[in-house]
Amino acid sequence: MARDFAADIQDPIAREVVANVGVWVDKEVRPTASEFEHADIYPDPLVKGMSEMGLFGIKIPEAYGGLDLSFECYAGVCMELARGWMSLAGIINTHVLVGYAISEYGTEEQKQKFLPRLVEPEIRCALTITEPDAGSDAQAIKTTARRDGDDYVINGQKMWVTNGQKAGVYLAMTKTDPSAQPRHRGISAFLVEAGTPGFSVGKKFDKLGYKGVETTELAFDDARVPATALLGGKEGSGFQQIMSALEVGRINVAARGVGVAQAAFDDSIRYAQKREAFGVPIFQHQAQQLRLADMYVKIRAARLLTLDAARKKDGGERSDLDAGVAKLYATEIAQECVLDAMRLHGGVAYSKDLPLERYYRDAPLMVIAEGTSDIQKTVIARAIVKEYPV
Repeated sequence: MARDFAADIQDPIAREVVANVGVWVDKEVRPTASEFEHADIYPDPLVKGMSEMGLFGIKIPEAYGGLDLSFECYAGVCMELARGWMSLAGIINTHVLVGYAISEYGTEEQKQKFLPRLVEPEIRCALTITEPDAGSDAQAIKTTARRDGDDYVINGQKMWVTNGQKAGVYLAMTKTDPSAQPRHRGISAFLVEAGTPGFSVGKKFDKLGYKGVETTELAFDDARVPATALLGGKEGSGFQQIMSALEVGRINVAARGVGVAQAAFDDSIRYAQKREAFGVPIFQHQAQQLRLADMYVKIRAARLLTLDAARKKDGGERSDLDAGVAKLYATEIAQECVLDAMRLHGGVAYSKDLPLERYYRDAPLMVIAEGTSDIQKTVIARAIVKEYPV
C-alpha cells in the first residue's frame, strides 16, 4: 500500500500501534462502514474492535490501567480510523478528551473514580459546551452551577453533544460566577454522571453526515451534583481546563481531515488508472495528473502539520497555535480533496454505491467541529502577532 501513516511516526511502539490499526481498518471498517453509515446505526461491532485494541485507554495513564501512549500515536490512530470511517474517530474523540482533562486537572479522588472505568471502557465520555446562544463564543454560556451546601445545582441547556446518549460521564462547562470579569474567570467544569436527577438527554439531531454517532441536546433542570464533581475542586478554572483539552480535540479533528482526504485520494488514484476516456486511462490526461498531484501534496502537508502539533503536546509545550494551524489546514484541504475526487470520478461519485458521497457529507463537519475555521484563524493571528512586537 502506498499510503502509510505509520511511516511518519517517530516512536517505534506508536508506529506499530498505528500500523496495526491500519490493518484492522482495511479488514473490518472499510467493507462495512457504508452499511452502518447509510442506516445511521451505532457501529457496536467496530466500537468493540476499538475497545479490544485498547484505543479508549490510549491516553489514560498506566497507573489507572491505560496504555498512556503519545499524542503522536493518537493522531496516527485517528488518521487511520477516519480513513475507514470518520465517525469512528469522533466516537473516540470526546472520550479521550475528557479522560485527558481528568488526568491533567482532576483531583486524585476523581482520577480513581473515573479513569480505570474509561479504559475498557465501562463508561464513555461526552463534552458539553455549546448552547443555543453560545457556539464559537464559549464564554457566553448561560448554564449555571450554584453552590448549595455540599452540592452544586446546575441549570441550563446544551446542544450538539457527541456521544450524548451513550456517555456515562459528561464534562459540563458552567458558570459559577455569572458576573465575573473577564468572563472566563467565572467558568467552572463539572463531571456529571448519567442518571443524575434533573439531568436528561434530549432529542438526537438528524445530520447531513457524521452518521452512526449520536449528537444530542442535554438539559439540566435543578440537577444536583456533589461538590466533589467540580473538576480539580476549584471554581473558576473550567475555561482553561476545557480549552487545554480542546487542543487534544483539535489534533483529533485535524487527523480526521487527513484520514478522509487520504481515503478520497486512495480511491481516486486507483480509479484514475482503471477508468478509460478517449482511449487511455484517465491518469494519462494531464488535467487529472495535476489534480492528483495537488491532492497528494496537500495531504502530506496536513499529515505533517498534525503530527507536529501532536509532538508539541507530547513535549508539554503550549500547542494551541500548532493545533489550530493543523486543524485549520487539514480540515479545509479535506473538503478540497473530496471535491476533487468527485470531479475525477465524474457522475459515478454521486452514487451511494461508492463511499465518495459519504466523504463529501462528512467533510463539512470538520471545518466546524472543535472551533470553526474562522476561530482557528483568530487563534493563529493572536498567537503570531506576539512574535512580532513593535
